Order: sequence, then C-alpha cells, then structure tokens
Amino acid sequence: MPDRRVRTAGRLLLGGALTFAGISHLTTAREEFQAQVPDWFPADPDLVVVASGLVEIGLGAGLLVWRSRRIEVGWTAAAFFVAIFPGNISQYVDRTDAFGLDSDRARFVRLLFQPALVAWALWSTGAWRDLVERRGRSAGHVVETAD
Repeated sequence: MPDRRVRTAGRLLLGGALTFAGISHLTTAREEFQAQVPDWFPADPDLVVVASGLVEIGLGAGLLVWRSRRIEVGWTAAAFFVAIFPGNISQYVDRTDAFGLDSDRARFVRLLFQPALVAWALWSTGAWRDLVERRGRSAGHVVETAD
C-alpha cells in the first residue's frame, strides 16, 4: 500500500509539472521554448511550442485526473519525452542558451534528465509494472507485485 501512495504522489507531481510547463509554453516562457526548437525541424518554432504546450497540458491533466487510464497516459507521456529529446540534444550540440542552460555542462546534465522523466512516467503510472505482469502472464508465469 505505501508503494501505491508513493507512485500516486509521483504521478500527481509529474502531472502538475507537465501542466505548469505546458502553460508556460503558451505564456511566460514561450520565447525560451522557441529557442529550443532545432533549426532543422521543418515547422514554425512558435507552432511547435504551442502544439507541444497543449500536449503537455493534456498529458498533465490526464495524469492528474484520469486514473482509470493512467497506464495509457503513462506510456503516452513517456513517448512524448522520447519525442522531444532530439530538441534537447540539439540545444546541447548547437550550444543554445535557454532556461539558464548557458554552458555545455549544464546542457549536458539536462540530457540526463530526459531518461529520468521517461522512467518517472512509466513508474508513477504503473505502466512498466503492468507490462511486466502482462508478459509474465502470457509466458505462463505467476507474477506477484508488492502494492
């Protein structure tokens, strides 16, 4: 039971963070986010920022309120974090200053957070545990989880 409470708190915290980030895409940090859109990406940077902000708001809200679909939202959030990773790599490679990331070291350290966000989304929603349990059942194994 305590594990479930910790995961739920993690899911709610991630949902709040995504919602906040999405709103900031549309308001206070719009120009900062535009600076992170790689030059090679074939779309208007402002359109990318607005669209990704709306996606983040939707994912955040889903994590906050859509408990019955938390596993699907978890996989979708993880996929989103993977999809935007090239932008983070581009910021590092192109040495783009944004969000106070004004050194190669700071931009590199930020790259390490993206896999952590993927893991957070999968762990906090139970998506990874669900996958392991389904694979165990399909292989004929009994899978016990501590919940």
